[in-house]
Amino acid sequence: MTIANLSANRVAKEHAVTAIGGDVQDAGIVVVTQQLGLNADETRQLRVSFLKENVGFKVGKNTLVKLALKGTQLAGLEKMLRGPTALAYSKDPIAAAKVAVEFAKKNNKLKIVGAAMGDKILSEAETKTLATLPSLDQLRGKIIGLLQAPATKIAGVLQAPAGQLARVLAAKAKQG
Repeated sequence: MTIANLSANRVAKEHAVTAIGGDVQDAGIVVVTQQLGLNADETRQLRVSFLKENVGFKVGKNTLVKLALKGTQLAGLEKMLRGPTALAYSKDPIAAAKVAVEFAKKNNKLKIVGAAMGDKILSEAETKTLATLPSLDQLRGKIIGLLQAPATKIAGVLQAPAGQLARVLAAKAKQG
């Protein structure tokens, strides 16, 4: 290898470290997965599942990922980086875990290793438990539904006397 090739290779690695660090820095959750023999079609299905839920997915050399995580609040993930690993991350603190766990249930070639939420490191079991919680969008929908329910009930209560009055007047008109 020439010096120019070595220099280009080093620059490419530095760029990869920066890219990985930048992507996971603002994430609400980072899930570490192991891919054990996923074929191209299965990998595409996994990436599509992540894309639908606005979840990022990075596959990188463990040494480069460790460099990207070094000195950050995600540094505790380093011990989970063994074998063919990948990182799933999202701003929604549930989405990445939910999609990864759902895919792992259907395909045993993807294994959940653990996760990090801020500086809290989660085990595989804790990550799977987290995946059972509703996402931010689902919680927002429930809150809106709860806020709208009283307004609907108030409108029904206010309309009831007017409806009763109209029925009484109609009955009086038929009599007289």
